[in-house]
Amino acid sequence: MYGICNLSVIPCRAEPSDKAEMVTQLLFGELFTITEVQKNWVKIIVEYDGYECWIGSKQYLTLSQKAFSEIKNSTIFCSNDLFSLVNNKTTNSIIPIMLGSSFTKQNSHQFFLENIEYYFDGITNTNFGTDTRKSIVDAAFIYLNSPYLWGGRNPMGIDCSGFTQMVYKLNNIKLLRDANLQATQGKILNFVEEAEPGDLAFFDNEEGNIIHVGIVLANSKIIHASGYVRIDEFDHQGIFDLSKKNYTHNLRILKSLI
Repeated sequence: MYGICNLSVIPCRAEPSDKAEMVTQLLFGELFTITEVQKNWVKIIVEYDGYECWIGSKQYLTLSQKAFSEIKNSTIFCSNDLFSLVNNKTTNSIIPIMLGSSFTKQNSHQFFLENIEYYFDGITNTNFGTDTRKSIVDAAFIYLNSPYLWGGRNPMGIDCSGFTQMVYKLNNIKLLRDANLQATQGKILNFVEEAEPGDLAFFDNEEGNIIHVGIVLANSKIIHASGYVRIDEFDHQGIFDLSKKNYTHNLRILKSLI
């Protein structure tokens, strides 16, 4: 069984309960495979990053294997506005969508999900330039001041690894979902001086577990989601909060995927 997010955002939970922890979110146009059905819940594997979680059974559109494969094998483009609108022509209704929602055709405003006709007249991430590092930084700044939300992946609420994943998604680079998983990707950089804008910096806790990630900027700065998406000082020791006059995150590793 297969499905696609046909709403602006779907909360994905650790267990089949509205009270369970939200571990991630699906945005419009993102695919998944259904592996288990339990009353009002379905367990899914997110196609984009392989994440396993539970979503409500009323919050998605079922796809045939053929439709799923066609979308999966298509070139994916992302909405590039903070917010835009999709028109469900079949039901004559409007769906507000978030930055980073997925579409399969760059220039075709009209598309179908199964037999449902949709129309999208927004802009996509093809508007970013050919300089990937600059594009990553530009995309990161769109999320500036977005509030922190555990499991969030959109400008109204986002966590640290959701932030890096979405910024990279807008630049057609796939990141896994959590910070410790993202740290397994890319090339290791041995020194802070090697890092360039757009690279990733990972931070650990006292037990040595990677718990935080941010995007390196120029001039010894980093942009990351901590309370909100913010810019702080950054060096070989970690993230320095000027307002608190202390280090808030301990640097563990630097990675480049560019």
